[in-house]
Amino acid sequence: MPTSHRGPDPAVGPPLIPLLGRRTEREALDGALKSARAGESRALVIRGEPGVGKSTLLDHLVRQASDCRVVTVSGVQSEMELAFAAVHQLCAPMLDLLDRLPGPQRDALGTAFGLRSGPPPDRFLLSLAVLGLIAAAAEEKPLVCVIDDAQWLDRVSAQVLAFVARRLTAEPVVCVFAVRDADDGPGDGAQAWGLPEIRLGGLDDEDARKLLRTAIPGPLDERVCERIVAEARGNPLALLELPRGLTHAELAGGFGLPAPQALSGRIEDSFRRQLERLPSDTRQLLLLAAAEPLGDPVLVWRAAARLGIGAGALAAAAAARLIQFGTRIRFRHPLVRSAVYRAASAKERMCAHEALAEATDAEALPEQRAWHRAHAAAAPDEEVAAELELSAGHAQARGGLAAAAAFMHRAVMLTPESARRAERALTAAHAEQKAGAAEAARELLAVAEAGPLDERQHARAGLLRAEIAFTAHHGNLAPPLLLDAAKRLESLDARLARETYLQTLSAAMFAGRLAHGCGLLEIAAAARAAPPAPGSPGAADLLLEALSRYLTENSVAAAPAMNRAVNAFLGDGVCAEEELRWLWLAYITAVARWDGDAWRALAERHVRLARTTGALSVLPLALSSRIIVHLFEGELPEAAALSTEVSTITAVTGMQITDYGALTLAAWRGREAEAEELGRRAVSEARKRGEGVGLTVAQWATAVLRNGQGRYQEARTAAAQASADPPAPGVAAHWAPAELVEAAVRCGDAELASQALEQLMESTGASRTDWARGIEARSRALAEPGGDTEALYREAIDRLGATRLRPESARTHLLYGEWLRRERRRVDAREHLRRAHDVFTTLGMAAFAERAARELRATGESVRRRSVEAGGDLTPRELQIARLVGEGLTNPEIGSRLFMSPRTVEYHLRKVFAKRGIASRTEIRTVLGDDL
Repeated sequence: MPTSHRGPDPAVGPPLIPLLGRRTEREALDGALKSARAGESRALVIRGEPGVGKSTLLDHLVRQASDCRVVTVSGVQSEMELAFAAVHQLCAPMLDLLDRLPGPQRDALGTAFGLRSGPPPDRFLLSLAVLGLIAAAAEEKPLVCVIDDAQWLDRVSAQVLAFVARRLTAEPVVCVFAVRDADDGPGDGAQAWGLPEIRLGGLDDEDARKLLRTAIPGPLDERVCERIVAEARGNPLALLELPRGLTHAELAGGFGLPAPQALSGRIEDSFRRQLERLPSDTRQLLLLAAAEPLGDPVLVWRAAARLGIGAGALAAAAAARLIQFGTRIRFRHPLVRSAVYRAASAKERMCAHEALAEATDAEALPEQRAWHRAHAAAAPDEEVAAELELSAGHAQARGGLAAAAAFMHRAVMLTPESARRAERALTAAHAEQKAGAAEAARELLAVAEAGPLDERQHARAGLLRAEIAFTAHHGNLAPPLLLDAAKRLESLDARLARETYLQTLSAAMFAGRLAHGCGLLEIAAAARAAPPAPGSPGAADLLLEALSRYLTENSVAAAPAMNRAVNAFLGDGVCAEEELRWLWLAYITAVARWDGDAWRALAERHVRLARTTGALSVLPLALSSRIIVHLFEGELPEAAALSTEVSTITAVTGMQITDYGALTLAAWRGREAEAEELGRRAVSEARKRGEGVGLTVAQWATAVLRNGQGRYQEARTAAAQASADPPAPGVAAHWAPAELVEAAVRCGDAELASQALEQLMESTGASRTDWARGIEARSRALAEPGGDTEALYREAIDRLGATRLRPESARTHLLYGEWLRRERRRVDAREHLRRAHDVFTTLGMAAFAERAARELRATGESVRRRSVEAGGDLTPRELQIARLVGEGLTNPEIGSRLFMSPRTVEYHLRKVFAKRGIASRTEIRTVLGDDL
């Protein structure tokens, strides 16, 4: 069991390594404690090589936190594949507070920890539950969470704990992660955690000599001292352990010093020399403890009894201070555990795991029992492989696909029969791919393809290889692979073939102008010729018909099919798995129909579903789609919050996804330098991945920015490039012609404006929505000067004013006001220019606000300079929380939506109250008014 206490644990004793120096590091930790006592959270990562003193600094932190509640977690290498193992360590001492959490969060934790049955827990909901539990535990007194050897946390726990640490704000909590440098371990990804970092180096020579003298009671030759100090490079554990095992003569004369090798290896060698002097049964007991990942002394003693090891075996290990048996087993240092395990022969390790498997309760801990049996297997064993496969189902129920994939991967390696192994490898590769582990999926796919596969399995393997390429890059590598898989599946599985064609269309849309091998129109034609769906068509079939008809015919001919497809995804008849796969295509179909209500609803649904199911590979795309809706509706702070979330997720998971939402947000805000930098990065990444849609998004965003600035030549160039993409219901290319009409007219290029208008009306002409008709009327007013200009502007104002698209409505007022000024109707112009300026300023669209201000000044009206940031003195987060309070949400409800604790919500809300002089929640909407 994990440790939880309100101060130093007497069983642990004094630090094993004296704390010499480290003034800066101690001050940082003491400062974190001071902040927590003042009610503010702090999170830190301590990085360094093995033995450099990370654990000693953590001991210092614990000893200084005598007035705090302390919870410690230690990563264990053998535990890395057991999902939520570290989260369970952290939360177990606090489970008495579970009832304080909202029901869904309580259920997520209960399922993850095996306390109740249920569907696999949502990763984000679980993260929020852990955050809530930590916040509840910190209510009475500050909480200190110490996570040692974080590089060995299981993958799911690492994501959850990193997520939680970044969202601690107003809780009296300190979270400190100690992480081994990647070149001494398997790599931890801590550099992507986004937390302040302390890099721990070696001691200086003076402190190193002092520490070395404390480890050697007898005489030490000065030359020997200098050599040990030099070889240890200031590593405290090396200074203490390297001399162990050397004779007095060797220490006095310098003979027999270890040959150069990796420092951690030399330290392990020192521990191994100590192990060699221990009795055989003591070494066996230590091996059992090293092989048991939970640190459960009861389980270890049960296994020891099966091997005939008595309690007396512990005495020698305790005397050597290598291990402590208390409520939890603790090794003196992680390298002791490693040395114990590596020093044992393969047969001894298998014997230990077999004893642990026999001692493990198959009902209570089926996964751990299967895992030990797997490590006890001397050769492929179908019975063990089958048990692992069954455990994969249990693991998925608790921890999702990542947990299932770990067990399936091991099952593959233990499957003796080649055809069965290939089948399991395909299943495991599919689970790894869905869990976002593309490289592991590729390795398993290679195993599957090396075995005998029937025709259907070959087709599945080809499809999976294409899906891996698409998930990893969203570029031009996937469409040809997917098209080939779809054609092979036609005679084997018509429904799967049609789904694959739909996936191929999606991949081709991402590839865009950078596609090679097959184009979008070729794929659409093949999809139209595919066998019909067996039985009644499902939502995916409707979507395939709509998109392929749109691409091979036109928007008018495709309109009925597009409406059917969108309505299918707006209803309740589509399962969650189908929605996760196809909602983005339904979303862009709604865009192609200029259906703002369906567009918003589908984007919201996509985000909600991705969060609910913990689909990390899908969530960034869903959030990016929702960001665009927020921008078109003038909700820039909400867009900014989601953009930050996209950055967080991609950093934690390592997914190669460009944050196009951040780019478009910068363009909407009129932040030139930021937009240009993000645009350059997006274009570079898009070209590297063969993701043509990235070029289009960057050019469309540039056109919006330049039109806002009144730099129409640049806007025309960018919009023309974005509009030249192959015909597709792509989001950016769909809106680019409207930007091109405006820019071309302002450049005096009537022919280009007319062409752009014709391209625009090919899509708006098939839609009867106010959005489509409003944009069409505005663009016609620009590109078709004549007697209907004023009527067209007024129609555009009326239609767009009836939508939620405040920026588009304001742009129409701006264009109409500009036209009125040029018609020398200054008084009329001022009304619309003033309206546009006020809206742009309120929304935070600086470039368009300044353009409106210039036009107002040209009418002779003075313009009072105002901040163009929505909410004025409120930060985006404060404004977002204020809006949700205005909608009537409680603090826990807001916390659930924004992935923060209720206390952090209250922290931000107090700032809103103070800045705006608000006395109660009921005054929010009245006082903030238009800011909401």
